[in-house]
Amino acid sequence: MPPADVTPATPSPPAPPPVPRSSGTVGQVVAWSLWDWGSAAFNAVVTTFVFTRWITSDAFVEAGADVDAVTAQHAAWLGWGLTVAGLLIALLAPALGALADASGRRKVWLGANSAVVFGAMVAMFFVRPTPGSLSEAVVLGVVLLSVGNVFFELASVAYNALLLGISTPRTIGRVSGWGWGAGYVGGIVLLLVLFVGFISPDVGWFGVTDADGLDVRVSVLLSAVWFAVFAVPVLLAVPERPRAASAAAIGVRGAYRRLGRDVAALWRTGRSTLWYLVASAVYRDGLAGVFTFGAVIASGTFGFDASDVIVFAIAANLVAGLSTIAAGWLDDRVGPRRVVLVALTVLVLAGLGVFFLHDGGRTVFWVCGLLLSGCVGPAQSASRALLGRLAEEGRETEAFGLYATTGRAASFMAPLAFSAFVTVGGAQYWGILGIVGVVLVGLVVLTLVRFPAGRGVDGRRDVGVVRAAGTRP
Repeated sequence: MPPADVTPATPSPPAPPPVPRSSGTVGQVVAWSLWDWGSAAFNAVVTTFVFTRWITSDAFVEAGADVDAVTAQHAAWLGWGLTVAGLLIALLAPALGALADASGRRKVWLGANSAVVFGAMVAMFFVRPTPGSLSEAVVLGVVLLSVGNVFFELASVAYNALLLGISTPRTIGRVSGWGWGAGYVGGIVLLLVLFVGFISPDVGWFGVTDADGLDVRVSVLLSAVWFAVFAVPVLLAVPERPRAASAAAIGVRGAYRRLGRDVAALWRTGRSTLWYLVASAVYRDGLAGVFTFGAVIASGTFGFDASDVIVFAIAANLVAGLSTIAAGWLDDRVGPRRVVLVALTVLVLAGLGVFFLHDGGRTVFWVCGLLLSGCVGPAQSASRALLGRLAEEGRETEAFGLYATTGRAASFMAPLAFSAFVTVGGAQYWGILGIVGVVLVGLVVLTLVRFPAGRGVDGRRDVGVVRAAGTRP
């Protein structure tokens, strides 16, 4: 069992008193949530349902070539590109988070990284399936996607840290839920617009067709504009939390040195946070696997075609968005730990339902799949809120940098488990057990973590416990 927090043999110098957290106005919460709303342009359109599916499709196979072999090769390139991106995120996120905290300019980091994501998305318009250079186009697409992933994750680190400036221990759950739910609803709206306007019809709005992949390219270009527009409000309306008076300026090398000291200090005095980072990294990879392989299972096991997948995706995002917003209120009442535990438990049961009832046809996938979708959002949002409650004031961005790093470190687990179970079972639906297994491991580790009192991890009553100034989780 992961041990509770322990007292170091040698007392550390007391930390400065924490800066009181104040609740943001409704306008500030809305402005903050709009970044999540706009992020659907990258998450739903670029990385999940449109761009990546397109560049790994037969549209980029030269005439006369082996379609299966070439598409498999392009998919492998995509995997390698995202692997490199994940390594860069793991290396950069915590140190850059420490730099942002030391400078007190988290919004600058958010704006700069969001701008690079916007630029990468605009550049994707120039990825064209030109005969004779199709593989080169795929390489360009993979590079742009990888760059976008790196800077999107770095932007998310700063964005998550701003949550603590517009919420209190009594409201952080619902504010996080509103943001995460807005992301799902934004995905619905954007996917509907693109599906009706460009992807579904033979001749879309403004005369756009699928010739030269123009329907996909225009969809990504409009998604870039969508992301940029909704990234602005948080930069204008959400206040920057000032740097603590005692905080000293640090360089890149100093950021890594401080990171090492902080991790060592957490091991001595705050092991609950470290164990939580481990547990959440595991089950968050399982949650990512639900969406990553959901469309694959829907098509290969339950016979969904491309349009069916988009329709299900819209329904899944709607269920996920509404359940996440509702769970945010529950988070503040009973605590994020309970929300995560219940969501993961139901998710495991629903996943087992998909596996054991796979012969039941599409109805089984619709029922169990929507149940899975209804659990993913609350688990993700409550996980963010839980870390927000544990994060030390003045070092929130660094904490979420570690959150990103540990998540990337475990990002191989769901794909590996999925592939291994498919290989052993001899059928695609066996991969469901692999994803469920990853979630279950994270659930078990989280169940064993003992959190410090007074941080709101267990709801309103826990918030009422007085926390000693300078105590770390």
